[in-house]
Amino acid sequence: MVKSTQGLAGLGGLVYSTESGRTCPRCRAAIADCVCAQPGIPEGDGIARVRRETKGRGGKTVTTVSGLCLAPDDLKRLAKELKARCGCGGGVKEGVIEIQGDKADFVCNWLIGQGYQTKRAGG
Repeated sequence: MVKSTQGLAGLGGLVYSTESGRTCPRCRAAIADCVCAQPGIPEGDGIARVRRETKGRGGKTVTTVSGLCLAPDDLKRLAKELKARCGCGGGVKEGVIEIQGDKADFVCNWLIGQGYQTKRAGG
């Protein structure tokens, strides 16, 4: 008979600490000190998927671009140029470019003009 585990061990371990913030689930070190998941080129098929999202954002619309196989610095550079072209704010979170507002059509056309293969995802 297998004994069920209770508490944090049953959930897979500690994921947040008030001392160091978010922790890596594999090595249990702070995210800033984690060596098992060095930031690199995200995995994907190289097709930029552009979608419009509102979930979890208090009703605000955000255009997201995911699936690009670029290094983190190149992704930030592309996001900066996109924000300047759209005339709005945004940023890069976990390998996904977020642009404030409903700019999905403009972003798709601009990325195609820059030579990226794009697909419009979602509604």
